Amino acid sequence: MIAEAPREALLHTTRPSALYKKGMLEKLPDAIGHALHEVRAGLEKIAFNTVGLRQGTASITIASLAFADHAPLPARYTADGEGHSPPLHWTGIPSNAVSLVLLVEDADSPTPHPLVHAIAVDLPAADGGLPDGALSDGDDEGVHTGRNSYLRSAWLPPDPPPGHGVHRYAFQIFALGAPHEFSASPGRDELLDALRAHAIASGLLIGTCERHDGSIKIGDAVPAGAVPAS
Repeated sequence: MIAEAPREALLHTTRPSALYKKGMLEKLPDAIGHALHEVRAGLEKIAFNTVGLRQGTASITIASLAFADHAPLPARYTADGEGHSPPLHWTGIPSNAVSLVLLVEDADSPTPHPLVHAIAVDLPAADGGLPDGALSDGDDEGVHTGRNSYLRSAWLPPDPPPGHGVHRYAFQIFALGAPHEFSASPGRDELLDALRAHAIASGLLIGTCERHDGSIKIGDAVPAGAVPAS
């Protein structure tokens, strides 16, 4: 049975990347979520905690009218609802900033690195924000978006496995102190390189999401003992 299998054996047969196919996580058996419960990227690996800004860390205030810091994300902004990106606003942008970038990562994804849910670059270097749904359909709102972990330039709605516990979604804003030319659809590695070279300030907002045991509807679940196809 999956629930009794050693965690190492499960990880060899169920690659974390295979778990993150669209529409799959909410259909996984609770047993897989429990078996992977301690397998998490870790909050220490999000960009906010790995880019060494020293005095500029947390100098920007980022917040949302939809949820409080470290509070649950409303279903509207997750895979259990419409899947829109939440509204965000920020203040405290340094006067010498030339542009802003936004990175949203899942610190608790069962993957070696945090799962990327959204990237936006070339945002105006001023106090401001993004409205509800601005990242949901890529560039529809005139936002220069990068690739999420599904390799799409759009918002990836939170979709944690049932039984895996609370996932923390890190909404991170960074101010760049020098111009940087991003590719048409930058990914996480490209973004991190730019942050290490040019970031001068940052801000962090955490939203949470959890899919509890027993949330799988009858007929939707993967049979016990089965491993999702890669």
